[in-house]
Amino acid sequence: MRKHVSWLVVAALAGALASGESLPLGQIIDDVQCAADASQHYSLYLPSNFTPTRRWPVILAYDAGGRGRRAVERYKDAAEKYGYILAGSNNSRNGPWEISLNAAKAMTGDVDKRFPVDPKRVYTAGMSGGARVAMKLAMDSNIIAGVFASSAGFPDDFRESVRFPIFGSAGTDDFNHQEMRALDRDLKSPHRVGVFDGGHTWLPVELAADGVEWMELQAMKSGLRSRDPKLIDDILAKRVARAEVQKNSLDQMREWRSIATDFQGLKDVSKFAGRAPVLERQADVKDALKAERLEEERELQLTAEVYQLRDRMSNVTSFAKLKERVTKLLDQSKAAEDSSDRRIARRVLTGLNASSRSIRNPEFQELLDQIRPPGQPGGPQ
Repeated sequence: MRKHVSWLVVAALAGALASGESLPLGQIIDDVQCAADASQHYSLYLPSNFTPTRRWPVILAYDAGGRGRRAVERYKDAAEKYGYILAGSNNSRNGPWEISLNAAKAMTGDVDKRFPVDPKRVYTAGMSGGARVAMKLAMDSNIIAGVFASSAGFPDDFRESVRFPIFGSAGTDDFNHQEMRALDRDLKSPHRVGVFDGGHTWLPVELAADGVEWMELQAMKSGLRSRDPKLIDDILAKRVARAEVQKNSLDQMREWRSIATDFQGLKDVSKFAGRAPVLERQADVKDALKAERLEEERELQLTAEVYQLRDRMSNVTSFAKLKERVTKLLDQSKAAEDSSDRRIARRVLTGLNASSRSIRNPEFQELLDQIRPPGQPGGPQ
């Protein structure tokens, strides 16, 4: 499989330069049909200053439900500002790997034939199962320059180090929140993980822009693009301003630490590098880190308990306990004020729902209907 994926990416990127086809600039095109495979389609965004006389970096995106526009919408503003081509597959989706790999091969090849893509700056992006597709494509080739991973990480076992930078993201109520925190904590190669208020979804537009800016820094550090002193200074000023307005010492410590790492080799950040260790020694930061560890342990324990009850629900007593536990979590999830209990309840419940869609027990499905948000298949409309 590794050789197959590597071959499909290499083959797709070895095509000719732009065909000169005229397409609208500065607006999302919902449906582009792949010339070599009429069954494959994708959403597209070309920046308003696009010209076929230069090579462009590209982000190839994969949504868990084959909704390419959702990915393109998130990255459109950053693509316009920093000059990226965006393509989001309308065929790649959760399910057998073959479906997504075929979609990736078709879309990548079509984009490369239509437009002058910079072969050194091809990025993948994805959300949930689509993030695992994006990661797999990067891991199984030597071409992908970086990955934007929303709400999920590696497609199989965790890796301590990879050859490409990763910008991850997760919502506070995302059932994969702990997975992305673990990636941030344990990955040794260049990475950054942004957290936003929300659930299991594509990252907000503002965070997508942060991700592209971060990837621009990585490209300059690795020599994939020329250094731009003004851009470096602008991004640094933005990051410093954000660090200075953090409401708690833990978040501020993490901001200073990431600044020191991200700008190393690009700017003299010695005056910022010393701030994180000072904060890390403070009692409030130590207490906050301890609270995070306890929260993670509590969530893991509660998740294991709920799943165990679900797997034994043929037993009347177990189902009664499951119903009682879910009802309590539902009450906690609907609390007006944000809290550790509310976040954990939302993550456990949405994780239970996502992992139980194939279970046909009518009484259990009735219980899940209370978890599903409005508009989701099987939930209230």
